[in-house]
Formats: sequence, C-alpha cells, structure tokens
Amino acid sequence: MKAFYSDHFVLPLPTGHRFPMEKYALLRNAVEALEEVQLVEAPAATDTQILYAHDPAYLIKVIQGKLSAQEQKDIGFPWSEQMVERSRRSAGATLAAAQAALHDGLAANLAGGTHHAYRARGSGFCVFNDSVIAARTLQKEVSPHFRIAIIDLDVHQGNGTASILINDASIFTCSLHGENNFPFDKERSDLDIGLLDRCDDQTYLKALNGALDQIDDRFKPNAIIYLAGADPHEDDRLGRLNLSKEGMRCRDEAIFQYGFDRQVPIAFSMAGGYGKEILATVDIHLQTIETAARFQGLLRRKP
Repeated sequence: MKAFYSDHFVLPLPTGHRFPMEKYALLRNAVEALEEVQLVEAPAATDTQILYAHDPAYLIKVIQGKLSAQEQKDIGFPWSEQMVERSRRSAGATLAAAQAALHDGLAANLAGGTHHAYRARGSGFCVFNDSVIAARTLQKEVSPHFRIAIIDLDVHQGNGTASILINDASIFTCSLHGENNFPFDKERSDLDIGLLDRCDDQTYLKALNGALDQIDDRFKPNAIIYLAGADPHEDDRLGRLNLSKEGMRCRDEAIFQYGFDRQVPIAFSMAGGYGKEILATVDIHLQTIETAARFQGLLRRKP
C-alpha cells in the first residue's frame, strides 16, 4: 500500500503553538517499519487543480502572501512560503492517494484532511481543501463519471467541504462529528450526524453503520475519500467524545470493509488528532495505516 508524506515541509510556527506539527514526522518514522507500506514523497497540487475547489482571488492571496492579519488568524498559521508549499503538498498527497487507490484499492495521505477550508478562505489550520481538490481532479482529469463519497470522521464537522460542495450532486458529503464542538456554526452536508459529548464506542459505531447504509441507499459511490481523524479518541484534548483505541480500530474497519465488499477504492487522510500525549495520537494514526494495509492485502488476494 502506498502512503504519501509531506512532513519535511515544516511550518515556522511560534513557540507554544497548539498545532502538533511534529506528529507527521513521528508517524512517517513509525510507518517506515511496516513492510506492507511504501512511502512516497507527495507531489504538489498545481494551481489548476487547486482552482477546481478554490476561488482564484484566494489562491493568489495565498501564493503572494497577501492574506490579511484576520485571514491568517482564521487559518491559525502565520503566512510563510513553507505554509504555501506544505499546503500544496498536503493536497497533492490526497490526490496522489486517490489515484493510487484506483489501482491498488487503498492508499494513504499521512497528513491532509483539511476540511475547514472554504472556497475563498481558510479556517481551522486548513488552507486548501485537499478532499475537494482530489475529488474534483479525479472527475476533471480521470473520468467525469466518478461518483465520490467524502466520509469525514474527524471529530469536527467538515464545514468547508460541505460549503464548497453544497450544489454538487456528484460528490456526497458525510460528516460524523461532535455536535457541540467546533465549528459552532455548522454547514449542511448531504448527511450530517452530530454526536453528543462523551459518545462511546457502541453509540458511535451504530451511528456510523447507519450512515454507511444511507450512503449505500442514497448514492452508491464508486470512489471514497475518507478522513480518519484521531480526535474522536477519549484522550484527545479537543475531541470531547469517548472512543477507545479499540473503538477507533472498529471505526476504520467499518469503512475499509464497506469499500472491500463493494470493490470501491478508498483514499484516506489522517485529519485531526490533538492527544494529551502526542505519541498516543501517532499510535492511533498508525493503527489506521496498519488496518488499511491488512485490507489492502485482502484486496490483492481477491480473485
């Protein structure tokens, strides 16, 4: 299974910044030990590919460093050339994973999941919306007939994704998230399931299985982009849900089993994760990679 990385493009963040930038290099180091996974440096998304999802004026402001102080505050990162390059690479990694998944069944972006980015503005540590860029690029550059489901299991609603795709019937947006968590003004996805604080494994998995049934009934995708956020975990600083590590594994298995049973390729990204201990977050992300690698092996053996 291919896993695309971009962690060597590091943002120059101020001391004490709460974004866990170091988790990406730690995750890549852990993935290096997995024989089943091939690490590949992420390509950069092109201007044309970014413009499938974003407003030209916004892209120009990002590239030229003309974001206002308020726009940078909304994103949560100060502007830098490294920010621009890393954002391109993060989007390019999800696209590369989607392209690889068409051939291999499953592929990963070891970062990504930047679902708070809107068409004309960034938000919540998200500059470019990698999932929308990848989905639209598949449709524009591979086949216009792709019906793509974006299944967002980050603990925060994919508000930017929902907003960009509100009138696009060819891409189905599904978000399971903490109802009382950021963003506090939600957008409308094709399927939103808001979960109460301290939601446990059983409640979460029941809601997820119901969501997958609805996706099957209402849409029947032939490709999936999956945001495998680590932040529903019980020890996440920002999550407010109560999933165990085993519950997180069952969550991932439910998504990969759905794709396996229907022979639908899945590209997945790590999305959020803000554990009290950063190595615990890395371990949950690694569990997702390991779970996918097992399913990818099954895909290769299936006649």
